[in-house]
Amino acid sequence: MPFPAQGHMNPLLKLAKLLHSKGFFITFIHTALYHRRLLRTSSSSSVSSSASFRFVTIDDGVSEDESTHTLHYVQDCMRRHCPASLRELLVREEDEGVVPPATCIVSDGVMSFTLGVAEELRLPQVLFWTMSACGFMGYLLFEEIIKRDMAPLKDDVTARNDARLDARIDWVPAMKNARLRDMPTFITHPSHPKHQGMLEFMIEECRNASRATAIVLNTFDALELPVLDAISASLAPPVLTVGPLMGLNNNKLIFEEPKVWQEEMGCLKWLEAQQDSSVLYINFGSIAVMTSAQLSELAFGIAGSGCRFLWVVRPDSVDGGLDGLPAGFVEETMGRGLMIMGWCPQEEVLGHRAVGGFMTHSGWNSMLESVIEGVPMACLPSVAEQPTNSRFACGEWAVGLEIGLIGDLKRERVEGVIRELMEGEKGREIRKRALEVKEEAWRAVKPGGSSYVNLDKLVYDVLKAPMTLNG
Repeated sequence: MPFPAQGHMNPLLKLAKLLHSKGFFITFIHTALYHRRLLRTSSSSSVSSSASFRFVTIDDGVSEDESTHTLHYVQDCMRRHCPASLRELLVREEDEGVVPPATCIVSDGVMSFTLGVAEELRLPQVLFWTMSACGFMGYLLFEEIIKRDMAPLKDDVTARNDARLDARIDWVPAMKNARLRDMPTFITHPSHPKHQGMLEFMIEECRNASRATAIVLNTFDALELPVLDAISASLAPPVLTVGPLMGLNNNKLIFEEPKVWQEEMGCLKWLEAQQDSSVLYINFGSIAVMTSAQLSELAFGIAGSGCRFLWVVRPDSVDGGLDGLPAGFVEETMGRGLMIMGWCPQEEVLGHRAVGGFMTHSGWNSMLESVIEGVPMACLPSVAEQPTNSRFACGEWAVGLEIGLIGDLKRERVEGVIRELMEGEKGREIRKRALEVKEEAWRAVKPGGSSYVNLDKLVYDVLKAPMTLNG
């Protein structure tokens, strides 16, 4: 059961496919909110069920007017409505006997309301946190950061100038190179309208994590072992890494993964005409939004770099639309750049020989897709744990260059980072390291690799093991 957003649904569905290949009968539960989004696209046909892999929808209490939605509003509605809907579904299906009764629940880490249902029905419950280990650790540290009077900051103006932002998270060795400013934005910018209530919500979700039978993360040991060890020391349940899921997930079901946007396939033909490693791919994910002024700064930086680029822009990703594009941008970059309004097959694009760099919002799914293809990154984080991902990618892992927060976007910085990534000596070093990390990622998902072994542990030691509960 995923949180109703593309970046959460995709990895949960990949994990569900893997469990299906291990012999599980799968009931994949959408909330009504996400189901409505799917119905607005022709891809809704791809959510038809097979004999042993079903899609069902439960009520979430979320209004149909999405203009009023905030993260906290959606979370609060689901927390109040979904437990009863989920319990009613599981009990009814067991009574009817048409499909096998549920033997375990796997849900999104931020959907911990499922724990109460699992405990009531005496089922093992796995929480799948779809973020990086370093991002998850950032949330686990919220309470300690507050105890140390490092946060929360009063408002966004204060946050930009507060000296505490440069304080190190040095009491956790695995996070010693991270600063407060690199922590998830719910604690560094709590007064932002889109962050309302999320600091308290994430603290509660992290507390609930200890009630799970196991914690699963879409990462791999070789990339984040020190942080994973710190998480394991903080939580009672076993922590299992099963990523990158796109590497483990080679079984093909009769349906494709449903998408909220239709993909523009013409970009692949355009890439075929480009030289190897010559194109910067630019995409800021399924949620990130920028202002017209930020769009303008970004466009000036891209144009000034002289780099060939493929830029994918969601129709809803810019407040005010594309009016912020500088006059003459399209004409100046014609012949060396392609802009797509909509979406693209990102995994195929990142795996294309012509792509030599990826400018990303530092969302975890996108970063993993880049890692498994060995593509170096230019990181422009926006919200949630994206700054944490960026810090580790450009620091500990050395597979990217930091542009900075999207709210502080400057054209000179954008241009300089692009040039360095695509043409500079530092870029060549990062490209070499990205290929090394790619090899580590593939080793993790091959037979005998850490993620391959952990998937079997999840299946046989957790989900198919006899259930024991305290009390």
